[in-house]
This record gives sequence, C-alpha cells and structure tokens, in this order.
Amino acid sequence: MFRTIAVLGAGAIGSSIGADLTDAGHDVLIIDHWPENITAMKKNGLQISMTDLELSIPVKACHLNEVYDLQPEFDLVLLACKSYDSSWLTHFILPYLKPEGVLVSMQNSLNEEWLAPIVGAKRMMGCVVELSGEMVEAGKVTRNTTRTSTWFGPGEIDGTMTGRLLALERLLQCCATTQKTANLLGARWSKLIANVMTQGPIGMLGMKSADASQLEGFENIALQIGLEAYQVAKALGVVIEPVFGLSHHDLNGSADIAIKKLLNTLLLHLGKNSRNAVVQDHARGRRTEVPFINGLVAQKGLALNIPTPFNDAVNRINQDIERKRIEVGPENLMRVLAYL
Repeated sequence: MFRTIAVLGAGAIGSSIGADLTDAGHDVLIIDHWPENITAMKKNGLQISMTDLELSIPVKACHLNEVYDLQPEFDLVLLACKSYDSSWLTHFILPYLKPEGVLVSMQNSLNEEWLAPIVGAKRMMGCVVELSGEMVEAGKVTRNTTRTSTWFGPGEIDGTMTGRLLALERLLQCCATTQKTANLLGARWSKLIANVMTQGPIGMLGMKSADASQLEGFENIALQIGLEAYQVAKALGVVIEPVFGLSHHDLNGSADIAIKKLLNTLLLHLGKNSRNAVVQDHARGRRTEVPFINGLVAQKGLALNIPTPFNDAVNRINQDIERKRIEVGPENLMRVLAYL
C-alpha cells in the first residue's frame, strides 16, 4: 500500500524513523530544511547510535529545493518536524502527495487540528510517538530508546479501524513497538498530559530528565501542571487513552493516580541520560515547542474558563529563556511559584 514514502523533517525522530524504514527495505526519501544535515546524509548516510545497536545506513535524502526538481509522488508522508513548522511544510509537500496518499503526523501536540483542514481529513492520520533521542551533529543521532523500547500509537482521526491503519501499523513495526488506537484524540491528550509535565518544566531547568525529577519540589509542580491539562481534556469530553504500553486499568483510578502514572512511565521511557527536546533547543538557542504543549493547554483552558496557572507560568518562563531574558537552571522552579 505504501510503496513510496517521504519522511519530512529529519531531527532525531525523523532520522531514526527514516533509517529504520530504509534498513527494512522500504523506498524512503528523507527531506529536511537543515542543509548540512542533508549533505551529511548524502555523503555518509545516517549514523544511529543505540544502547544495543550501532547503525550506519545509506539513505536517500534531499534538500527542500531539490524536491521541485525531483517531482516525486508519495503514497505516504511521515511528518516529523516541530509543531511550529508543520503548517507550512504540509502546504509545501501537498502537491507531491498522491490523490489517495496519506500524511501522518508523527509529532507532539495536537497537529491534526490545524493540518487536517490543509490536507483534508480523509487524507490524514496521526501517530503518537515515544522515541527519545538527540541529533548530536548533522547526520548523527544518539537514540536513547531502542527499537523495541520505542512506542508508536497510530490511529485514524475518526477512530475507524481501516486497512490503511493496519498497513501503517505493520510498516512502523521495524521502528518501534506499535499499538494501533481507535481513540487517537484520547491518545494524543495522554501524551500531551505527559509532555506538559516534562518538556517545558525540565526544559527550563536545562537538565537531564533523571536529574530534574530528583529536584525537591519538581514532582509536585509537574503533577499540578498535569492535573490542569487533565481537567481541560475532561472538559473537552476527551476520553483519556492509555499510551506507552499502559492499560486502561493503569489509568482508571483517580486523576492524581493516572497523572502520576503517566509522568513516571514517560520518565522511565526517557532513560537516565536523556535530554528532552526543549533542553536541547535551549542549549542551541533554538525555538521550542513549549507554546504548542504547555501553551496549548493554557490556550484551551482560557477558552473554557479553566484556570491553568502552572502551564501559563512554564510557558512564560520558557519564552523568557528563548528571548534571553533569563537562563535555564533549577531556580526556575521557584520562578513558577513566583508567577503564580
């Protein structure tokens, strides 16, 4: 079904997916807007370092401008860019998606909300991704989760179990443990709740996830952040769906128990040596996805008249770091309380 595949966005996640699919024998073109990254892939392939495996995979890769000359036609586009780049990159790739082709968001946040109107809901699917890794330099990825410990949850937007969903689940099994879902929105929100407790809060500390989780006061603040997101999801009528291999039994208790389970499970998946994406972005002076994570929860809470002071504070602190007004560090935990 998916004979020609594009991976659009080649950071740690996109590169890992592209390398695994290529290694499994699929016809994959990796497209990215970081020129040095594509140049390195063309010259040396992709170098993926995992705890159990070292890969050097020759891959097909091209710069954005080269797509115009190649004029490819794709059965499947796996979108793995940052959420703030997703709309314009979807417009960019749309002319190269076959009429019956599918675009799949492999991203954080709720990208289906703003991408489905662009590509058409019937031509879009989503996939909740838990893959921890870091692009250490152009063409080289250190991946903290192995293929078996990485977790993907693909689903149709409308919750139907289609033939193409089964095909996508089978396709992605070379990259991760896969678990298709009939409740993509619920799975998205479960991941979002986990992310609001980790991406922004740990990002503003500038620390490895394991070290941040040991700081006094971190867990209490993280759980308050997660509770706000949980309340917003419930107000929207979202049925929380288990992710990361959890079961409905794991999340059937009180909100406090469910949120703590999501936090601890994600931290376990990330591993002791991982630096989350926001930590990496701050270290390199790049824009972060926090407005699409903590900021998105705050935005939706405002529309529902649900207070989200902890998410507001974390979003503001991370934006202040981006604007060079403050620095990353453990003192930002106290800034959260000060903002409240």
